[in-house]
Amino acid sequence: MSKYTKEDIKRICKEENIKYIRLQFTDMLGLLKNVEIPITGLDDALNDDVMFDGSSIEGFVRTMEADMFLAPDLDTFIISSWEDTTYGKVAQFICDVLKPNEKGEKVPFEGDPRSILKRNLEEMRKLGYENFNLGVEPEFFLFKMDKTTGEPTLDYNDNGGYFDVAPIDAAEDCRRDIVLELQKIGFVVEAAHHEVSPGQHEIDFKFDSALEACDRVQTFKLVVKNIARRHGLHATFMPKPVKGINGSGMHCNCSLTDKSGKNIFFDPSTPNQLSETCLKWMYGILAHAKGFCLITNPLVNSYKRIVPGYEAPCYISWSASNRSTMIRIPASRGVATRTEVRSVDAACNPYLAASVLLAAGLDGIKGNCKEVKEMHVNLFAMNNAERELKGVTSLPENLKEAIDCFEKDKLMKEAIGPHVTEKLVQAKKLEWDEFRTTVTRWEISKYINRY
Repeated sequence: MSKYTKEDIKRICKEENIKYIRLQFTDMLGLLKNVEIPITGLDDALNDDVMFDGSSIEGFVRTMEADMFLAPDLDTFIISSWEDTTYGKVAQFICDVLKPNEKGEKVPFEGDPRSILKRNLEEMRKLGYENFNLGVEPEFFLFKMDKTTGEPTLDYNDNGGYFDVAPIDAAEDCRRDIVLELQKIGFVVEAAHHEVSPGQHEIDFKFDSALEACDRVQTFKLVVKNIARRHGLHATFMPKPVKGINGSGMHCNCSLTDKSGKNIFFDPSTPNQLSETCLKWMYGILAHAKGFCLITNPLVNSYKRIVPGYEAPCYISWSASNRSTMIRIPASRGVATRTEVRSVDAACNPYLAASVLLAAGLDGIKGNCKEVKEMHVNLFAMNNAERELKGVTSLPENLKEAIDCFEKDKLMKEAIGPHVTEKLVQAKKLEWDEFRTTVTRWEISKYINRY
């Protein structure tokens, strides 16, 4: 059942003195965009009549197909408590993107990431499952701002480590303010703490059904960046901003429920209390891991995080407790039984990442993927030959390899659809070529005097 009706929204806006509305949507690269309207345009927004130029958005449409519409999801309505309210409050919706068809009717745009996830969720329900539950653990860095230019630096705000407290954790106040703002807009925050690297933090919030979880990721990033700036800091979800320390991931905890709400990954009759469905789900994730890396780890920089020695998983494997594997099974059982996919990073488009994880897992459940044995050994301590003897292969080493693997994986391309497949591959090949032809400081330092 929906939380709000159009009448509810109008009443709340009047009671709360809302003067401004942000209609937010996500582009192909996972970046949050918005069209801003004064409250006088609320009726148009509620009738899906707010138009924008889709040809200006990465991965959307060509110039001659520019007119697109925003359809706000009423259940995503929140009052933006972190915004300046001098002249009245600001509220926001998360929107689906619509386009006019040949008859002039508004229909879902095939390149809208949120609509792509909805399509994959419908495919899941056709198989008899009701919910794809997703709990994310986004990590981020806080860096000082340059007081002269206002630009971010790579200077840490603290030298803290895992679970440190103030004064070692100098960003404790900032992190607490982020949590309090999140709670104001309905987040159920489960934990917040300093991560292992200097300046690195994690805030975990309660799992939700996949669409709502992805919406929350986008709102979470917005709040984190705005509150950090209020403290004179820059928050970044870049996977590996600094060499030689751990990078930032976004572990994705996944489970499926049936129509009665039962977690189908739990089976108390098996030795590890994991159902056959859960195992097959993991086989699917592992079978398509190389293929979906372009989606879950979309940047040149992503592949500087998933390297040996920094806790990030490099090897396509699973275990109930071994943290050197790509998938880990947390100890909780019953309704909390879940598979934790640890390779994903927070630079991904959450809607597309959820889509490919779901499609891969369902492919395994259908019986299309081979069995993968659990790994009980520390894979980081083994050499390549030893891992190969155990049948363990590695994730792509760079963006170019990830592009190649994606292009070979028919199912992953089907999951995000032909429109985004074409646009994304084109954009990522350009990104790789730009990186490949750039002369870096490392090269200058290494070679300029030697040769």
